[in-house]
Formats: sequence, C-alpha cells, structure tokens
Amino acid sequence: MKDLNHLSEIFHSYDTFVIDLWGVMHNGISLNPKAIEVIENLDKNSKKIVFLSNAPRPSSKVIEFLKKLKMQEKFLSKVVTSGEAAMEAINKNKFGKKFYHLGPSRDQSIFETVLENKTSLDSCDFILCTGLFDEQDEDLNYYKDLLKSFTSKKLICTNPDLIVHRGNNEELCAGSVAKTFESLGGEVIYYGKPYKEIYEMCFELNEKVLAIGDNLRTDIKGANDLNIDSLFIYNGVHRNEIKNDKGLPALLKRYNVKTKYFQKELKW
Repeated sequence: MKDLNHLSEIFHSYDTFVIDLWGVMHNGISLNPKAIEVIENLDKNSKKIVFLSNAPRPSSKVIEFLKKLKMQEKFLSKVVTSGEAAMEAINKNKFGKKFYHLGPSRDQSIFETVLENKTSLDSCDFILCTGLFDEQDEDLNYYKDLLKSFTSKKLICTNPDLIVHRGNNEELCAGSVAKTFESLGGEVIYYGKPYKEIYEMCFELNEKVLAIGDNLRTDIKGANDLNIDSLFIYNGVHRNEIKNDKGLPALLKRYNVKTKYFQKELKW
C-alpha cells in the first residue's frame, strides 16, 4: 500500500480509470478543482475515463447535474450509474410488473417509461428503493415499521451506499433502508458497486484498470472482488472514521479490504 502524492507518478501503468463521482469529483455542491485537474491530464494523455456512480438515477440525469456544476462535456462520454443498470431490469419486468417506489419524488426518472406500473405496497410485485422519503430522511425506524409486513417481496436497491456527505452534512442513502429491510428478514437485490454486473458496463477484461473511490464498502470492495488495482480517497465518506492516514490500516482491516494506493484527495 502506497501513499500516492501524485497520480502522475503511476498513471502510465493503466489504460482505464474507473472513477467515483460523489466524494471524489464533487461534494454534492461543487466540483473538486484538484480532481478536475486529474481528469484534464488523463484526457490529455488519451486515457479512458469512466465515471461510475451509485446514483439511483439514469446516467443522463447525472450528466445534467455534472454540467450544472460546470464539468466540461468532453469528459462525460462514459458515465455509468446504478440507476441506469436497475432501470434496464425494471423496463424488462425482471422482478414483476407492479412496483412500489420508496424514495424521493425527484428520483422518478428511473421509472418514467413504466410509470403506469407504480402502485401501493399492498399491490406491488416488488419494492423499488431509490432512497429515503424527503419527510422521513433521518429515522430508519420509520422504514422498519413501514416494511415489516412486506418482507415476502423483493426490495430492489438502486444505491448500495449507506451515507453520503453533501458539503459537510451527512445524509442517509438507499443502502441504509436496504440493510434495515434485510434485518427484518427481507431479500434485497442491489444494483451498483461493489456488485460485479455494473463493472461489465465499464470496461473489457483485457484493460488495465485503476478504480478510484472514497467508499471502502463499494468502490474498494468492488475493485478487490474484480481483482483490479484501487486508489482510496480517505477524506470522503470515511472522513469521520479516519482523521489521518495513520489510522488507515485499521480502517481497511475493519472493512476487510485492501488498496494499492491512497490519497487524502484525488490530485495529479
């Protein structure tokens, strides 16, 4: 494991860079200038850049959001989201036809083409979880009560992340609701990192890949499972668990993962 001062030291060794968005490229409010510098240099050196996000929305919506943050369009040719992967399955009625949407109304774009199949918890074939309701975004006990009588139905989780930081505020994600459902004895189907299907949309097996991310449970675990090298950004989702890189070995052990490189923030 190497403390990487500059990505420029090792980028020659890789063809493809699979990069997380939230916590690496931006904080939900603004782009990280040093990370943008990395992208500019990778692009200049004709490296393949894939942004892989556990956003519970179609790729097109994430691209729109990144453009609003002023990311240049030329860097956005390959954006893959867990929402996009889940949407493909939902459109094919993979888990049945009728679904109950558990999440904020802003995530509606994921089921726009099958909107007429949205129904109640009682009537649905499966539960489509994109996050928490806006008015119930902090209390997981609410979801325990809501779902306890429906554990015979599958819950489709379109964002396996547990938490995210918007600026300095910590927010719960769909993965937290999914874990609550599992604790009740329910079955969850996850779309996104660390599950290998999502990576099949990103690169071919013969490419030399470096995965870059700030989440040990998803970004780094996914890279480990696929046996590809990874760079862990430790000032992201785990920033409250680790105050400096001295605590890194213990943190990696706790999550049962390994990483080839680490940086506080992504920089060239």
